Amino acid sequence: MTSPTEHLDPALRVEALASLLAERGLIDEATVETFIKTYEQSVGPMNGAKVVARAWTDPEYRARLLADGTAAIGELGFKGPQGEHMVVLENTPAVHHVVVCTLCSCYPWPVLGLPPSWYKDPAYRSRVVREPRRVLAEFGLELDDSVEIRVYDSSSEVRYMVLPERPAGTENASEEELSALVTRDAMVGVARVTAP
Repeated sequence: MTSPTEHLDPALRVEALASLLAERGLIDEATVETFIKTYEQSVGPMNGAKVVARAWTDPEYRARLLADGTAAIGELGFKGPQGEHMVVLENTPAVHHVVVCTLCSCYPWPVLGLPPSWYKDPAYRSRVVREPRRVLAEFGLELDDSVEIRVYDSSSEVRYMVLPERPAGTENASEEELSALVTRDAMVGVARVTAP
């Protein structure tokens, strides 16, 4: 037997659940709105994209970012839980970094937002360590055999973010234009940033 809400759009189901919980006094609607606003505007991959764009356009910032990721990311106002100990790994034409958390799903929320479902999937967590080139190809990222792939395992002690290679043809782009090109997947290392 199916429930009456089983076929509803997930957004409608969430809205119905939130309304019911608010009616019963179990949650405060203002608190829920604050959380939603935080994840829409203050926490998410757009923060990491701003970090990447700044590093691409400001060599001094890039050096600080690679030397002390936590402090440099904090300079842009992005910090908090899950972002206390950040290390930034720079992709180059010769070395490509990819991030995983083999034990659970440790992830840098202040710069990348909530982890995608594939990041938490046991298949990704185990396979990317054993066969990174094959897993990256499944994401659509084909790397030449000459490119060294380094896999970094995030933990509660340290979380990693990838500084992707800047795409050719973007030399005259502004920070804002550059940040619009950067994806969450590129900052995890399962994709490259491409020029528009």
